[in-house]
Amino acid sequence: MKKYLIILLSIMAVLPVFAQNTITCSGSTTVLPIAQAAAEAFMDKYPSMNVSVRGGGSGVGIAALQNGTVQIANSSRRIKSKELSQSKSKGINPTGYAIANDGIAVIVHKNNPVKDLTVKQIQDIYTGKIKNWSQLGGANSPIVIISRDVASGTFEVFNDKALKGAKVDASAQMLASNNAIVTTVSTTPGAIGYVGLGYVSADVKIVTVNKVIPSEKSVKDASYPLSRKLYMYTNGKATGNIAQFLGFIQGAEGQKIVESQGFIPLN
Repeated sequence: MKKYLIILLSIMAVLPVFAQNTITCSGSTTVLPIAQAAAEAFMDKYPSMNVSVRGGGSGVGIAALQNGTVQIANSSRRIKSKELSQSKSKGINPTGYAIANDGIAVIVHKNNPVKDLTVKQIQDIYTGKIKNWSQLGGANSPIVIISRDVASGTFEVFNDKALKGAKVDASAQMLASNNAIVTTVSTTPGAIGYVGLGYVSADVKIVTVNKVIPSEKSVKDASYPLSRKLYMYTNGKATGNIAQFLGFIQGAEGQKIVESQGFIPLN
């Protein structure tokens, strides 16, 4: 009996202990502004609650959920089958909750005359087949490829929907956040990048994709080719305070926050 007790205590020592009124979440930098604003509003409404939010990328958030160090993984993509298998092997059962709609906006320097790109042209740019804006009706200027890093859910969705799994050219600058993409594109005349819709600013220019602009209508009906949903993942079906927080985000108040952050509500 003593041996079993020692083993049990050892297991308990490595398991994370979450405070009763604390909710921890991390992951996607695209989801980050929604999660932060929702957390602030939720804590204002329920003063006894404490919601902690960190970024790091979708892959980082899902890994943290697998390791039991957070209660919610923010993700700008669906969980991969490999991640699902890894989770289950650790006794974790990731359950996803859609919290918003988004369109990955393709952005260029605001002085770039190019207004539209096809998905094929985007693929050819990012794989290095098209290297100069003059090949697309723009100025005789080299194209500077700006991309998210591989831990990013936005990278995963862009790679799937725009690049069709093709490898990004070795010349690409791989950056760790949406803000870094916007800053770099805004200060680099030949640059092209992509970000979540909520990060687009007046400092950059959105180009249409297949002549479709990312809007509430085109994202919801998926006529915009780079449409997606944003998610929060929990271990199993959400209960208690976590369910209350997710319900808040998916409800009327939370969806107004989604809209205020530049993203598109669920309904």
